[in-house]
Amino acid sequence: MSTSTGFDIRRIGGRIGAEILGVTLADAIDPALVSDLNSALLEHKALVFRDQHLDDAAQLRFASLFGELTAAHPTVPSVEGQPSILPVDAEGTRANRWHTDVTFVRTPPKLSTLRGIVVPPYGGNTLIANTGAAYRDLPRPLRELADTLWAVHTNDYDYAAPPRNEKAAEHRKRFVSRKYRTAHPVVRVHPESGERGLFIGGFAQSLVGLGPSESRDLLRIFQSYVIRPENIVRIAWSPGDVVVFDNRITQHYAPDDYGDLPRLLHRVTVAGDAPVGVDGERSHVLEGDEAGHYTPAAA
Repeated sequence: MSTSTGFDIRRIGGRIGAEILGVTLADAIDPALVSDLNSALLEHKALVFRDQHLDDAAQLRFASLFGELTAAHPTVPSVEGQPSILPVDAEGTRANRWHTDVTFVRTPPKLSTLRGIVVPPYGGNTLIANTGAAYRDLPRPLRELADTLWAVHTNDYDYAAPPRNEKAAEHRKRFVSRKYRTAHPVVRVHPESGERGLFIGGFAQSLVGLGPSESRDLLRIFQSYVIRPENIVRIAWSPGDVVVFDNRITQHYAPDDYGDLPRLLHRVTVAGDAPVGVDGERSHVLEGDEAGHYTPAAA
């Protein structure tokens, strides 16, 4: 499919994902093109730009077209000299569980950009799931229940595999060095499209008003709809590729299936607002602070 600004969109998944052809991200991108790309992101949830070979400065410029940038992470150090770039380095940690980025703070990112730098010759893919499709898949009684529930998200738990080495252990220690607990609606209303999606993932550890057993069971049921194969696109990386996904209505997962091979991506995130539930109530902090050092968003 061609757009008014001259690029092509090729769907790569039945319910999520599209490859963008005819756009060079290192070039100057005018507002009309940005608007078309944002519309494509709202529709397809995840966009892939092949063979871009950006440097850090170009990735930062591109991400900033979609809004104000966050710092790299609330607790984990950035790339040296680049406060808005997080190194996603297999040597440090492998976050091979389903999650939405940084949902343990009140204003998680609007979107995430990833750039492939070092890619293993096999494995090392990124899986991205459409949580809006998952919500629509729920039987009506489960949808109605989900609409009323709130989940507690926290960074103070082991969301990755046991530390592989000393560097991984240090990463984990830094990850939980500043504790956050935030209540988010289980069903988030997308601020641009109005679409409803399941806003849970690996940082969601319990449900407000329910005990540990009930929380685990219900979260497992809801999550099982998110990770249905039909709701997932699998992206195989090549060096130089750039992937953008809407953090408000997706989850992602990086399978640990490439042994001891190196893998390095750089992540830049765009500041988001506080999620809003079906009843119009916004997310709120339970423990920690507003993470103002991480995100400039004040909504």
